[in-house]
Amino acid sequence: MRSKPQKAQKAQTLVLAVLAATALVAGCRQDMHDAPRYEAFEASSTFPDNRASRTPPTGTVARGWLRDDDALYTGKIAGQAVDQFPFAIGREELARGQQRFNIYCTPCHGRLGDGNGMVVQRGLRQAASYHQDRLREEKVGYFYDVITNGFGAMQGYAEQIPVRDRWLIVAYVRTLQLSQHASVNDVPADRRGALDAEPAVAAAGQGGATAKPAEKH
Repeated sequence: MRSKPQKAQKAQTLVLAVLAATALVAGCRQDMHDAPRYEAFEASSTFPDNRASRTPPTGTVARGWLRDDDALYTGKIAGQAVDQFPFAIGREELARGQQRFNIYCTPCHGRLGDGNGMVVQRGLRQAASYHQDRLREEKVGYFYDVITNGFGAMQGYAEQIPVRDRWLIVAYVRTLQLSQHASVNDVPADRRGALDAEPAVAAAGQGGATAKPAEKH
């Protein structure tokens, strides 16, 4: 049976071994931190221009930043706003656009896009209404450019809203514009009959919902 001094000596040896291993690992890690290298934009006598950072070859694009579709990324072709969406827009995309619009746009433009958002109601500058003739006639690329770069007192939202979501917001703005200026001719022919039926159904519902006065006891 081992004596207590032997057990204490063994424990002490084990602790010292662990500490030594830790110091060795830490030393290796620190050596990696201290390895000779140039920091970004650091001076260097190695090159004639005395710069350590080299100029990338012409045409170099950072990974993830290739912008090879002008219409998609700028909303323009040859400097002119496009009038077509760069990808198909369906019901699911419109729902996403509505969600993003409600988050980023309604504080100023309101849920109807009439420029009467909550911050305007609190006394700040009146936002533009999407239902004015000028904006109803604007191309979709114009709206994308404004969301991206801002306009007047409005800031750009390129950092907050991804490219695809900006286009989906534009699609929902078009939906709002149509909702406030649609005519019966915009309704599919097989659905127009429902327009005449709905008021009658609503009236019947209101009449049927009228409660009979309670009898007094």
